[in-house]
Amino acid sequence: MQNKHKTYFNWSTGKDSALALYHLLKSKEHSVEHLLTSVNSHYQRVSMHGLRTELLQQQLHATGIAGSTIELPEQPSNVQYETLMRETVSRLKEDGFTHAAFGDIFLEDLKAYREQQLHPFGITTVFPLWKKDTRQLIHEFIDLGFKAIVICINADALPKTFAGRIIDRSFIQDLPASVDVCGENGEFHTFCFDGPIFKRPIKFSTGEIVFKEYSTASSKHGFWFCDLLPEKENVQL
Repeated sequence: MQNKHKTYFNWSTGKDSALALYHLLKSKEHSVEHLLTSVNSHYQRVSMHGLRTELLQQQLHATGIAGSTIELPEQPSNVQYETLMRETVSRLKEDGFTHAAFGDIFLEDLKAYREQQLHPFGITTVFPLWKKDTRQLIHEFIDLGFKAIVICINADALPKTFAGRIIDRSFIQDLPASVDVCGENGEFHTFCFDGPIFKRPIKFSTGEIVFKEYSTASSKHGFWFCDLLPEKENVQL
């Protein structure tokens, strides 16, 4: 019997990551042994999603899969990010990892970037959800018993009222036609707190919804963040 490829998963904490990991764990080709997440070390929150790292750690415990973080500065440059990523990938390569998995669905430029960054290390990329219909994926996510909450919204795409909503069929129906149902264009981000990849649900309460604006040399973008407050884990020893 052929050995499975030792694989690490680039874990975002959201629904697409959860569904992609679900499929990988069922795979006969891959052995997922590590979850890797980028976090803002200044705020101790998951990059882009704004999720508190305590909830990330509870997710990792609930999956039973080892994990680690890439600790990014408050406002990392592309050079800083790529340097830290190379250092991390080098360590994973030394530990015998041969494949890296992602939850991307249809962003060609992002896929090409990931492949380009990992090619020098001889790491093979894996995209379990690639080119699948996003409407089918979101219904599969719900049908499998996964649960997720919207924690970040691009204010140019959706109003504040979508922040803090649970991903369900009414959420899908309420989305404007211009918004991808999986938020693949960055319209929204989620936190997955229950489902078949977890040994137990992650418990939390919803906190404040805040608006933050981020500026680049050419543009400004606003985002609504729904803060989630972790509850203590009740782990049986």
